[in-house]
Amino acid sequence: MPKLFPVSPFLLLCFLLTLPPSQSQPARFMYTGFRNLNASNITLVRTAEIEDSGMLRLTNETSRLIGRAFYPHPLTFRSGSDGSRSSFSTSFAFAIVPEYPKLGGHGLAFTLAPDPLIPGAQPSQYLGLMNASMNGSAVNHVFAVEFDTVQDFEFNDPDDNHVGVDVDSLRSSVASTAKYFQSDGSTVAFNLKGGETIVSWIDYDGPSGVLNVTVAPGSAAGLKPAFPLLSLTIDVPSIVGNSAYVGFSSSTGLLSSSHYLLGWSFALGAGAAESLDLKAIPSLPKQKSSMQKIRNVAIGTSVAAGLLFVVAAAAGFVIWRRIRDEADPIEGWELEYGPHRFPYRELAHATKGFGDKELLGFGGFGRVYRGVLPGTKEEVAVKHISRGSKQGLREFVAEVSSIGRLRHRNLVQLQGWCRRRGDLLLVYDYMPNSSLDKLIFDQQPGTQPRLGWAQRFRVLRGVASALLYLHEEWEQVVLHRDVKASNVLLDAELNGRLGDFGLARLYEHGSNPSTTRVVGTLGYLAPELTRTGKATTLSDVYAFGAVLLEVACGRRPIEPKAVPEELVLVDWVWALWCSGRILVAVDPLLQGEYEPTEALLVLKLGLMCSHPDQAFRPGMRQVMQYLDGDMPLPELPTDGPPVDYWARAQCFDDFVHSYPSSDGKASTGSAPIGRQPTGTSPLVRPVNSGEGEDLV
Repeated sequence: MPKLFPVSPFLLLCFLLTLPPSQSQPARFMYTGFRNLNASNITLVRTAEIEDSGMLRLTNETSRLIGRAFYPHPLTFRSGSDGSRSSFSTSFAFAIVPEYPKLGGHGLAFTLAPDPLIPGAQPSQYLGLMNASMNGSAVNHVFAVEFDTVQDFEFNDPDDNHVGVDVDSLRSSVASTAKYFQSDGSTVAFNLKGGETIVSWIDYDGPSGVLNVTVAPGSAAGLKPAFPLLSLTIDVPSIVGNSAYVGFSSSTGLLSSSHYLLGWSFALGAGAAESLDLKAIPSLPKQKSSMQKIRNVAIGTSVAAGLLFVVAAAAGFVIWRRIRDEADPIEGWELEYGPHRFPYRELAHATKGFGDKELLGFGGFGRVYRGVLPGTKEEVAVKHISRGSKQGLREFVAEVSSIGRLRHRNLVQLQGWCRRRGDLLLVYDYMPNSSLDKLIFDQQPGTQPRLGWAQRFRVLRGVASALLYLHEEWEQVVLHRDVKASNVLLDAELNGRLGDFGLARLYEHGSNPSTTRVVGTLGYLAPELTRTGKATTLSDVYAFGAVLLEVACGRRPIEPKAVPEELVLVDWVWALWCSGRILVAVDPLLQGEYEPTEALLVLKLGLMCSHPDQAFRPGMRQVMQYLDGDMPLPELPTDGPPVDYWARAQCFDDFVHSYPSSDGKASTGSAPIGRQPTGTSPLVRPVNSGEGEDLV
C-alpha cells in the first residue's frame, strides 16, 4: 500500500487558488487599472495593449483596426441541476478619444462570445464582432452592449452617439442616444466620444431575465443613476450557450478613435459587481486638438530639420528630397473630410508595384488595381488616377468628401486615399465579381447567363435603395451624376453596390442645385441636361431607368445593330409596349427563365424613369415602393411618349454633335434617345462613332 503523506491546509489552499475559475461556480474579479497583468489575468487580441499608465488601449488612431480584451477563462451562465439562468453584473470605465473632434470611429462593445478571436469578424461598423454574412445569424452566439459613435443606416442606428443591445446582429434589439437619468426623472445627454471617462453598469437578473444598462459620464462623480438607460427581457444563456468568454471588442473604420478601458469589475452569480473607485483608476492624459497635433508635428519637424542641416547639410538635403517626393502638405479639405490617408509605399507594396498582373480595369480616369494590404491582409481595389486624367483634383476631392462619409450596404465603401505629388489614389473595398455590365454583356450567346433573373432583380433593387439613400436619407442630397451599369459592382454574395463618385455633387435638402457643366455618360444623360445644364435627382432617375432596361433586355442603351444604323434601347422598348409585345424585350440569354410579373414591372418602370419629360418620372422613394410591391405601377400610355418627344430628342442630338468628347473629337451616335431620320425605322438612326463616351 502506498504511503500517504499529510497535506498542509495552507498548501491545499494555494493549490486551489492557482486553478482557473470553475465554470460551475460564481466568478468575481476586479481590475483597478491593468498594470502588471499577463496572459493568465487577461487575454489581449489584435491591437489591444496595456500602456505604462495602466490603461488598456483597445485601438489607436489607425483606420480599420480590431482590438479585444477578454477574461482568460470561459464562464458558465447557467447554474444548478436544472440549468437555470445565472445572474451577472458588471461595471467598467472607458473613454473614446477620436482622431478628429466630433468624428468617432467606430466604438466599443461589452461582449459575451464563444471565442475571444471571433474568426471572420471585421472592423468598421461591425465592431470586430461579425461581418456582413455573419450579421443576424443565430450561430454567432454573440451578445453585446455597444457604445457606437458612427451612425450606420443599414443597422437603423438612431445617431452617432448611442448605446444599444445587440443579439447576434449589429441591428440593435433596443438602442438610445447616450444620456443618464437624474433622481427627479429628467435626463442629461452626454457625448460618448468627448474624450472623457465614462462609466457603465450592466445588470442581468437570471430568474426574471431582465437586463438593465446604465451609463453616465465620470463627471457625474461615478455614481450610478437612479434609472437604467435601457431595459429589456432577454434570455442571455440561450444566446451565448452554457459557457462564454466575457470582455470587450472595439474597432475603427475610415475615421479612427483610441478606445481605452480604465477599470473593470465583474460578478457572476448573486450580488452586484464591486463599485469602481474613479480616483484609483488611471487618468486620461489631456487631449490635444488635431490642429495642435499638426502644429506640434510641424514645429518638431522644422527643429529637427534645422539641427540636421547644421550637423550634416548633405544628409538634411537627402531627407528633404525624400519627404518632398513621398508626401504632400496637409490641406484644409483633408482635415474637413478626414478619411484614412494611406502611405504611398503601402499601396505600392499592396499592388506589387501597380503591376499589370494586378490590373482590374482601366478607363479615361486611370487604372484600378487589386491589392492586399500588408497589415490586415485584406483585399482592396486601388483606383490610380493618371495625371492626364479628366478626373482632376476637384473630382478627386469630391469623391473623398462624398462617399467617404456615406454608409449604406449598397454603396462601395471607400477605405481611404493617397496623394503623392501628381498621383491621386482611392482605396475601396474589393468587389470580387466585377461590374454589372461585364456580367450582363461579356458572355457568349447560347451559354448560361452569369446572372439569373432573381439575381438581376436583387441587384436593381439594391441600386435603387442606394439612390434613395443618396437622394433623401443622408444629411445632404447627393447627386451621383454617373449612374450606369459599369459603376454597379458586385460583392462576393452578388449584391449590387453603386460606386465611382468622382462626378458626385452635394447640396442641402430643400435647396436647388446650381447650374453646372454637363457631365456623365452618353446613353444615360437626361434630355433636360442639354437645356439647363442642371443635374437633379430626376436626372439620376433617368440614368437608373437606362440601367433597368439594359439589365432586363441584355442590351446597351445605345447598341450598334447593323452599320450604318444603331438601336436606341428606350425607343425599341416603347415600340414593343405600344404593340403589346413588351416581354419580347427580355434578355434572350435567360431562355425564358424569369418571373413575368417582375420582368413586366422592371420594363415598365424603366420606361417611366427614362421618360423624356422629368415631370413624368417617379422619385426614388416611389421606385422602391414599386419594386417592393407596396404601390401598384400606373399604366403607361399605349401610344408612347408625348408628341414633343422627338423635338426634345432633336435638341439633344444637336447637343451631341456639337459637344467635344474626352478625346477632343465630336461625340455622336450615343444619345439616350434619337430623332427619326427621314425614311428610317423609328427604332434606328445613323451611326457616326460607335458606343457612347463619358462627357466631363
